[in-house]
Amino acid sequence: MKFLSLLVALVLEQFRPLRQDNRAALWLSRYADALERQFNGGCYRHGVIAWLLAVAPVLAATVAVQQVLYAMTPLLGWLWNVAVLYLTMGFRQFSHYFTEIQQALREGDLPAARDWLGRWRGETASEFNAGETARVAIEQGLLASHRCVFGTVALFLLLGPAGAILYRASALLADKWGGRTGPEYGEFGRFSGRLFFWLDWLPARLTAASFAIVGNFMDAVDCWRTQASAWSTRAHGIILASGGGALGVRLGDTLHQYGSLHFRPALGTGDEADVDYMESAVGLIWRSLVLWMFLVLIVSAASALG
Repeated sequence: MKFLSLLVALVLEQFRPLRQDNRAALWLSRYADALERQFNGGCYRHGVIAWLLAVAPVLAATVAVQQVLYAMTPLLGWLWNVAVLYLTMGFRQFSHYFTEIQQALREGDLPAARDWLGRWRGETASEFNAGETARVAIEQGLLASHRCVFGTVALFLLLGPAGAILYRASALLADKWGGRTGPEYGEFGRFSGRLFFWLDWLPARLTAASFAIVGNFMDAVDCWRTQASAWSTRAHGIILASGGGALGVRLGDTLHQYGSLHFRPALGTGDEADVDYMESAVGLIWRSLVLWMFLVLIVSAASALG
């Protein structure tokens, strides 16, 4: 049933894409902002309470609806799985940015490519050259595929639709609260950041492993082992190092930004990034998804056969 849920949700998302700024995501984001305004007193326990108020009601509702629908008929329970996956998972939640950047670079329109990349990152890319634009777009694409597809799928397979909701809601709160530091913010965001770190521990490594298996395995594993720890966010470093090694392309490294050079650790190996490597990154992600679906099918078939 989980294989069919994933397959139908992916097909539905291709024909009727739901973008990352959909109504459900916007509602949760605004609700999180309201909770922050009400509860952020700079203490750790305030962050715990706010996180529970943000996530627990959504999880409880998800589980309750699933139980009621499944008790009525397994078909309705299955449709609920598909609906939750459709809301939480999908390439089309980020792929339009990647496609626009790729097309602009192929046409030699660097300003347009920079503009699309800046919208995607929420941070200016106006000083990037073509290679830097392609490199950062590949990084964004690999990380977004993990967040929007593989990480969500991993928690769905472990915990059902509640797992998919838990993963995406926790990721959103970690992004909004977990990365903020300073005396004016205090310890409020530490719980959301640490909880997502542990929640994403296994999914991040599964994503990196799948990139290695369907790409250049030896280079991916070597880059993962030797480079990932240098990245500021360890899970991102693992995914990008493995992805860069699997593709044979250099990621990370120096960027022209804010009128100076912004130094970042080098990840991956091989050639400089360009628009052709963006196409290779798309292939790597799709091959990884096929691998995941094949493994889910095998496990589902074995379970059905007893």
